[in-house]
Amino acid sequence: QVQLAESGGGLVQPGGSLRLSCAASGFTLDDYVIGWFRQAPGKEREGISCISAGDQATVAADSVRGRFTISRDTAKNMLYLQMDSLKPEDSANYYCAAAQTYISRCVFLGRVYWGQGTQVTVSS
Repeated sequence: QVQLAESGGGLVQPGGSLRLSCAASGFTLDDYVIGWFRQAPGKEREGISCISAGDQATVAADSVRGRFTISRDTAKNMLYLQMDSLKPEDSANYYCAAAQTYISRCVFLGRVYWGQGTQVTVSS
C-alpha cells in the first residue's frame, strides 16, 4: 500500500527557511517519480518540483526557482524540499505526491498517490 506522509511545515517569517520532509512507504523511489505540490486557499494546485525515478530533478514553478531545492534519499525512502528566502505568497498547504509516469513540468499521469499535506505560513 503506497503511503506518503509530509512533515516540517509551520509558521516562518519572510526571508526565513523551512525544510519539508515526505516519508514514502509501500514503494521505492527508484520506481516512481515523486514531487512537491502546493495549494493556497482559492487557488489551483501548483506543481513545485519533482524528481524522476532516474534521479533527474525538475523545477515546475518559476516562482520558486533558485529558492527551493528538492532532494531525495533513496536509502531512507524520503523526499525533501528545502525552502529558502520564503515569501508570504509561498503560504499554502504543501503536498507530496508520487506516480509512475509524468510529463514536463511535473504533470503526473495515471494513478497519483498523495500525502495529507503540511501547512506552510509565511508571515511577520
